[in-house]
Amino acid sequence: MAVTPPTDAELNTMIRARLASLGIDLDQLPAGTTADPVTGSPGRDSVLASLRSFVRGSVTALASFQMPAPAGSDPAHAAALSQQPAPMLYPSISTEWRR
Repeated sequence: MAVTPPTDAELNTMIRARLASLGIDLDQLPAGTTADPVTGSPGRDSVLASLRSFVRGSVTALASFQMPAPAGSDPAHAAALSQQPAPMLYPSISTEWRR
């Protein structure tokens, strides 16, 4: 089944919900695409267009990133091996914390 990309309206809803969960209200920005001449704040539509572009271009690439498996690993196990935790600078702190 092919994945259908989200529409602009669906992305706007997701972006507004994510920003609202962080306490950011886009309705505080001036409406339209022109910046506020007094404060220099970008227009709401400009911000949403920029964020939609970011989500479409970056999130897919970030989600598909896979850490490289150790050298000499069996390719069949590369995905599982890439999920190993990164080495810690001070492992004793993490070990004590997990007890």
